[in-house]
Amino acid sequence: MITKNPYQDNRHTSLRTLAMPADSNPSGDIFGGWLMSQMDIAGGFYARQLSKSRVVTVAVEAMTFHLPVFVGDEVSCYCETERLGRTSIAVHVETWVRRDQLSDDSIKVTEAVYTYVAIDEDRKPIPIKKPES
Repeated sequence: MITKNPYQDNRHTSLRTLAMPADSNPSGDIFGGWLMSQMDIAGGFYARQLSKSRVVTVAVEAMTFHLPVFVGDEVSCYCETERLGRTSIAVHVETWVRRDQLSDDSIKVTEAVYTYVAIDEDRKPIPIKKPES
C-alpha cells in the first residue's frame, strides 16, 4: 500500500525522525510504544502552538496500527485539529513512513487522536484563546 502522502506539503508537519535499532524489538520492528511517544511529542508541539500555552496529554483514543515501522524508516507525524474545546484540544495525528529516503512514496502506518489540556504555571486548566477567523 504505497501512496503519495496527502499531508506532505501541509504546514502541520510536526515531527520527522529516523527509526533506529535501539527503538526496535529483536525481530526488527519498531516498538509501538516508541511510535506512540513520537506521535505524542508531535501532537504536543501542535497543541502548544495552537493554544499558545503549556499543554498536557490527557487521553489517547482510536489508536490504529495499520502497518509496522522498520529500522531505517523515515517517520513523519502530521497533525490537524479534530476538536477545540474551552480548555482542551483533540489532535488527529497521522504517521507516515518513507522506507526508501530517495523516493517520494510514503505509507500511512499509524493514526490516533490525542487530547491535550492547556494549563497554567500551577498546572491548572486554562481557557484556550480561539484563533482569529
